[in-house]
Amino acid sequence: MSPANEVRKSKAERTAEAREKARLIREAQLKKDKRNKLLIGWGIVAAVVAILAVVALVVTTSIRQNTPIADQGPVPANANVNGGVTLLANTDVKQTDPATVDVTTLTKPETPPSPVVAPGAEAEEGQPVKVIAYIDFICPVCLRFEETYNEALTSLRNEGKITMEYRPLGFLDRQSSTNYSSRSANAAACVADTAPDKYGEYVNVLFENQPAEGGAGLSDDKLKSLATDIGADINSCVDDKTFRPYVKYSTELAANTGITGTPTVFIDGKQWDGGTDLNAEIQAAIDAKA
Repeated sequence: MSPANEVRKSKAERTAEAREKARLIREAQLKKDKRNKLLIGWGIVAAVVAILAVVALVVTTSIRQNTPIADQGPVPANANVNGGVTLLANTDVKQTDPATVDVTTLTKPETPPSPVVAPGAEAEEGQPVKVIAYIDFICPVCLRFEETYNEALTSLRNEGKITMEYRPLGFLDRQSSTNYSSRSANAAACVADTAPDKYGEYVNVLFENQPAEGGAGLSDDKLKSLATDIGADINSCVDDKTFRPYVKYSTELAANTGITGTPTVFIDGKQWDGGTDLNAEIQAAIDAKA
């Protein structure tokens, strides 16, 4: 039928069609609004669940990382009862006998020792010069010490002229909300225990990845992954806090000894004052043994 012959709809019919069209549009809009409300509602639920999960993880992690540490525990293989691991030439470390430590056996002196005499730091007849460094892995000054002297110390060590003993402490736990100093020292102890040939490298890695003071520090997962990256598996050791009692003991022993900050360095038992050239002091000690 041509447009000219189409039957014109009455006004009532046109009105009815308009109303029906409007009704369909309203129904479609209502369905859309309902669907959007459901999506928004489920989105809010999902967001709340995610937030609760994050909060639970943070709380659980905080509880786990701040759990009281036992007073007694094992000494890592290849570490000594004074809190140190001694690096020899290349990737060798000084082996030690199995031992345990107990914080309750330590006695705090009434007055700070003067001069400070670090246990096990004295010179040994016929042996290379013994360099001992008390360090904290979150200590910025320790990082500068490593950046300044590590290359020279490593060279002298590889030449057999010195041994280099690191004694990581938990002094600066107060500068981290998760006891990072003690956690990182524990991780280093785990490497000494399971992969001693990686210990020196791991010390370097921890300083290269040093977190800022005042924050949480690196997570345990990060400490584990950094070890994995260099070929050391310390996962269960870190999770179990195996050497946290050892770190606790070493830290208190150092404080009782008179160590008040890091880095504190000894050369054949003599404390370096930090103001002279360390390389020159070490060379003088080497020459004295010649």
